[in-house]
Amino acid sequence: MSTDQRPEQTFARELPDIQATIPDVRINLTRVGVKNVKKLVEVHRHGKRPVIFISNFDVFVDLPGSLKGANLSRNFEVIDEVLQQAIDGDVNKIEKLCSVVARKLLDRHEYADRTEVFMRSEFMVKRETPVSHTVCHEVVKVHARAVARRTFREPIVRKSIGAEVTGMTACPCAQNIMMERADHVLQNLGVGQNQIEAFFKEVPMATHNQRGRGFLCIETDDDQDVDLEKIIWILKESMSAGIYELLKRGDESAVVLAAHKNPRFVEDCVREMAKKVLAEFEYLAGDSVVTIKQTNEESIHQHDAYAERRATIAELYDELNSEKQNIE
Repeated sequence: MSTDQRPEQTFARELPDIQATIPDVRINLTRVGVKNVKKLVEVHRHGKRPVIFISNFDVFVDLPGSLKGANLSRNFEVIDEVLQQAIDGDVNKIEKLCSVVARKLLDRHEYADRTEVFMRSEFMVKRETPVSHTVCHEVVKVHARAVARRTFREPIVRKSIGAEVTGMTACPCAQNIMMERADHVLQNLGVGQNQIEAFFKEVPMATHNQRGRGFLCIETDDDQDVDLEKIIWILKESMSAGIYELLKRGDESAVVLAAHKNPRFVEDCVREMAKKVLAEFEYLAGDSVVTIKQTNEESIHQHDAYAERRATIAELYDELNSEKQNIE
């Protein structure tokens, strides 16, 4: 058969693998891959309805200086393969999904020593308002990540799961100023001090509010599990009060009252999260890493307030135990 008569696929087989050639500049690259791969992820749970995540994936491998490029199509193949496992019920947590992808990428990219998978998702959480129990929904941002490193034996994999939740905070400082003013006015009106104190217990003073965005992420070894729903609960409970898409009058009153009875600085929110993490995840290994961030959008300032803490579980335990000993 002459050359011009051969099937088209024959030419494809004879094309050189450009990615496997030596680059002009032989420098190792830390990350090579694809970003913003959009996928719909369905995760099955035992005894519960499946959870649907609208997700973006970033997938990377490291690349030695001896190779011109990485075979990026393998990244898509692995993601689709593992997503099918999730649909079939074999993978029931999104951070586990990331770790499975990271492991498989080491198999597909034999030249790589490190793989990384980062997943950003949104999913709907059903909630009830505090008084009327009206059902409403809330969008929660979820982050999952896994890093796999090649060793002489089995790969070492670290995974993380986190969420970002919106809530409400009330400023303690402004509230104290308003309380002093109210105390002065009530005294001038002839109200007794006992009555004033009883009034303040029932009716907290006005203060300025913030919409807070709390972020909590926990990184562990691959064989440990962290409950995403507990992370979301910790975030909600660490601010002054929760917020809702739909509120009846009674609900609105309850939310405002709850927030003003529980005023918190941005620093208070982060410390409360750390305390609750230790209470809810006491079984985690000491080298598990906790990342906590809180951003409060100020209502009477043009700036935002911010606080952050990143530490291992062991470091947080040491600090809290040291605090208890100092109090005793």
